[in-house]
Amino acid sequence: MRGYLAGFPVVDFRVVLTDGSYHTVDSSEMAFKIAGSLAFKKAMELARPTLLEPIMNVEVETPDEFMGDIMGDLNSRRGRVQGVDSQGTTQVIKSQVPMSEMLSDSSTLKSITGGRGSYHMELSHYEEAPAPIQARIIAEHKPGKAAEEGEA
Repeated sequence: MRGYLAGFPVVDFRVVLTDGSYHTVDSSEMAFKIAGSLAFKKAMELARPTLLEPIMNVEVETPDEFMGDIMGDLNSRRGRVQGVDSQGTTQVIKSQVPMSEMLSDSSTLKSITGGRGSYHMELSHYEEAPAPIQARIIAEHKPGKAAEEGEA
């Protein structure tokens, strides 16, 4: 639950225990928990773990005249436009966008369309976050960073 890179849960891994022993005097539940924790940390150092980010399916409904601006905004948010459907004078733009890029979308959409657009989003999948974003997140979650900020 407290992941190796930035404290986020670790998913999609498998552990195979190939050997072990128990001694009535030296073995305890705590000793096995510590050994498991140390083995996990060592494995993570060798495994090249990565951070995943949630990717959202996003549908934006907008009047025709704002379609280009909305598509440009989605692209600037690392979005991938999947298609466009027409519904009279309204366009429905379907795209996939990282969730972190959608956190301020409501105010931006309102600004671009003068309050005449709307959107809906739902989780699609997770995929590897770009290296610069991973580096920033990992640096923000380094142990001791909170202590350094408290001293400032």
